[in-house]
Amino acid sequence: AAFGRIYHKPKNLMEAGFRKLEMAELGRVSPAESREGKKFPFVLILDSIRSLMNVGSIFRTADAFQAEKLFLCGFTGTPPHREIQKTALGATESVDWQYFESIEDCIQHLKKHGYRIWAIEQTTRSTSLTDMDYSSGRPFAFVLGNEVSGVSEEALQHCEGVIEIPQFGSKHSLNVSVTAGIVAWEFVKSRLK
Repeated sequence: AAFGRIYHKPKNLMEAGFRKLEMAELGRVSPAESREGKKFPFVLILDSIRSLMNVGSIFRTADAFQAEKLFLCGFTGTPPHREIQKTALGATESVDWQYFESIEDCIQHLKKHGYRIWAIEQTTRSTSLTDMDYSSGRPFAFVLGNEVSGVSEEALQHCEGVIEIPQFGSKHSLNVSVTAGIVAWEFVKSRLK
């Protein structure tokens, strides 16, 4: 240290001046403001998601990354439901959603509105998430599959392509709500550049 002064290295983040933000400092908007606010040009399609808690978590992810809408298909549960609310924590009030009994009808509806449809799945011809190009200017729709059987064959037949998230462990599977978060963030990140 210069002139004999001893520099004191902080022992932890708190000592270094870090602190958690208070709720008032987070800049949160109301559910109505969020619903009406600017959205990123993507939607998530839930293809027969069985766990209502996963559905609720995906609502929260859609809120966090300002997805345009959620499409709930097949036997995916819909709000209002106590189990969805447990993990959505109110995001069902800030995220637009629509139900389609048929995944095919949902995909055709989105294609008519100019969406590029990509499934999130492991196939023989998947594109790695790290190689995705979102620069087409068109909005994207990402199909998330059932926790056990994945994206249905019916949905895959109508997709433009398949995205695979690189994984390096022994399981080679992620919870569908985690998958939604990863894919949503990667898309949003590409639009923040």
